[in-house]
Amino acid sequence: MTEHAPTPKPPAAGPEATGHAAFAHVARSYYPGIVALFTTVLIISNICATKGVAFFGDSDLAIGSLQVLPILTDGGFFLFPLAYILGDVLSEVYGFAATRRAVLFGFGAVALAALCFWITGLLPPAEFYENQAAFDAVLGVVPRILLAGLAGYLVGQLLNSYVLVRIKERTKEKYLWARLIGSTVVGEFADTLIFCAIAAGAIGISTWTDFANYVIVGFLWKTLVEIVVMPVTYRVIAHVKKHEPSYAA
Repeated sequence: MTEHAPTPKPPAAGPEATGHAAFAHVARSYYPGIVALFTTVLIISNICATKGVAFFGDSDLAIGSLQVLPILTDGGFFLFPLAYILGDVLSEVYGFAATRRAVLFGFGAVALAALCFWITGLLPPAEFYENQAAFDAVLGVVPRILLAGLAGYLVGQLLNSYVLVRIKERTKEKYLWARLIGSTVVGEFADTLIFCAIAAGAIGISTWTDFANYVIVGFLWKTLVEIVVMPVTYRVIAHVKKHEPSYAA
């Protein structure tokens, strides 16, 4: 009996064969959206931080060598804490590896923004463009601010995520408040200290008393915001866990 070679299977019909437009499927996950918002907050808050801010500027109050009033901060103070809240959501739901990836995405985006502002500042202005001085005054210090943001953010966010995940490995799904606060204290302190050390001179802080005020106010404010909005953070984390198909408690 003569054996016949098996009939080869026809190749799977691809988009070229079917004549239809092909599109990839978007995975059903909250992760990309949270990372996008996380990165956006970083870029905007670092640009806002180019403005030095003083509350109670007409007051002068000191306790020993520590200046209490005026309260010195920067223009990013009201938005930047959201980055740590989003970082907590990422760490709690997706773990350290996924959060580290998000942190690196944010790092790349902020670095790209710094590079673009620097290049734009070097470009020769047109004769009709009358705002070069204003551009340099406002955005000319942005690369230094962004450098401060990059360094502080990279160290602070990685510490924040690492501490939260390590506490969760011990407490499992219990005591969410403990890991939210504990990770924030560690991450925010490292972030604030590094950021302020680099950015202080760029926004006009030149004395040790002002610098200490800048660091303490920044750290306490960010930590306080985390505590105040913790009920919202709880709800967001619960919602994402419930609707994230890949989450397993």
